[in-house]
Amino acid sequence: MTKQNDLSRVWDIIEKAPVGMLTTRSSGGLRARPLEARADRDAGIIWFVTDVRGAKDDEIDAAHDIGLAFYNSDGRTYLSITGRASVTRDTAKAKEVWKKTDDIWLPGGPDDPNARVLRVEPITAELWDGPSSAAGAAFEFAKARLAGKKPNLSKNLKVTVPMR
Repeated sequence: MTKQNDLSRVWDIIEKAPVGMLTTRSSGGLRARPLEARADRDAGIIWFVTDVRGAKDDEIDAAHDIGLAFYNSDGRTYLSITGRASVTRDTAKAKEVWKKTDDIWLPGGPDDPNARVLRVEPITAELWDGPSSAAGAAFEFAKARLAGKKPNLSKNLKVTVPMR
């Protein structure tokens, strides 16, 4: 695959599996939580709407480096992104990226005083392709165990993709 194809796959996964796990650094170590992504492929940015009452805003202000993890069950592909994050009170951007599901957490809509916009600039992405089926994975694990080798779970198990 070419770098452009790999980069395109990264954005496809984010768009198809929009709920990802955001990991930040807290005083107690690493902390992860699910958030609904809004990919802006053209700008190379991933947006999230978040609530200021959560600790992630303070954690990001203290340490801008974050991790994101996504899983695309259709393609059995895992995606890990290392990026830089910032959180702002930007009502116009919140309106632009707002989804109906955000009303559950922020009933005041994009104008809710607790609404914040989380901006992630991806730096590096890693893709892991899984086996095409659960039966295929079971077969590969059994074959590897009998042979005393590692299972062959895909042709291209891991690809690192620079995002800049």
